[in-house]
Amino acid sequence: MRVRSHPHALARRDFLRTAATAAGGATLAAAAGKRLFFTAFVPGSLGVKADQARAIALAAQHGFESVQPFPGDLLRDGVDVHLEALRQHGLRWAAAGLPVEFRGDDEAFQEGMADLPRAAAALQRAGVDRVGTWLRPSSDELTYLQNFKRTAARLRQVAEVLQDHGLRLGLEYVGTKRNWTAGRHSAVHTMAGTKDLIAETGAANVGFVLDSWHWWTSRETADDIRTLSGADVISADLNDAPRGVALEDQYDNQRELPLATGVISARDFLQALVDIGFDGPIRAEPFNRVLNEMADDDACRVSVEALNKAFGLVG
Repeated sequence: MRVRSHPHALARRDFLRTAATAAGGATLAAAAGKRLFFTAFVPGSLGVKADQARAIALAAQHGFESVQPFPGDLLRDGVDVHLEALRQHGLRWAAAGLPVEFRGDDEAFQEGMADLPRAAAALQRAGVDRVGTWLRPSSDELTYLQNFKRTAARLRQVAEVLQDHGLRLGLEYVGTKRNWTAGRHSAVHTMAGTKDLIAETGAANVGFVLDSWHWWTSRETADDIRTLSGADVISADLNDAPRGVALEDQYDNQRELPLATGVISARDFLQALVDIGFDGPIRAEPFNRVLNEMADDDACRVSVEALNKAFGLVG
């Protein structure tokens, strides 16, 4: 008698096989010292308001290599119109934001989960393969362990839906001390803690959104990044920090563009990503008041210039 495999088991097997193939190619490129990552335009990170059509136009105008996909716009407008614009401009997709609020109450989480399959299907039709979100680093209600277990259980459900649509999920830990000490109880806020959380989900398609700011505020090093594989990193953020402020006194919403001050070593961060063969999008996310007050074109221009200059440090 022939035994049929469960469809979810087949999906996981196919996902792991695809990831292994991609990781092998990235390893070869890393050995050759090649940069595989690329600049990403994420409007909200620069204080720019844009729908999908305008985001694609701005990304193309200013020389970004990829642009954030908005699942709501893809559903509203239809995938084909935006996909054609993307191709005409020679762009690729960066990572989409996760349209599920998993950090709050059950009602909000269940509402997001109900809508997720449609959003994930639209992203899949558009050729998107990466989704990212962030982890709340503290809580007034849940202890560390309670938060850890609830977050892992919810993200396990999210990851299963995303995996069914060929999507990988990146998690960004928030290492800023003022943030993880803001609540009564700290939550996951380091690379090591996020590794544990990812393992707890048991999902093969979950990895990191790796931010140089949180890497630095967590006192991590390039060697910590090298404990990861290229496939472990879904997307990355590149930021600098203000001068004259102690690490533990930094505010998360007062960052600088890459290479603005040299407080955070962009070279070390990027070289480690080259070494592990990371092949995804990198955005600037400075949350900078001066940048937010610029005209949109100026904000785009200085941001992509900063990214390209930083990329030049590693070839």
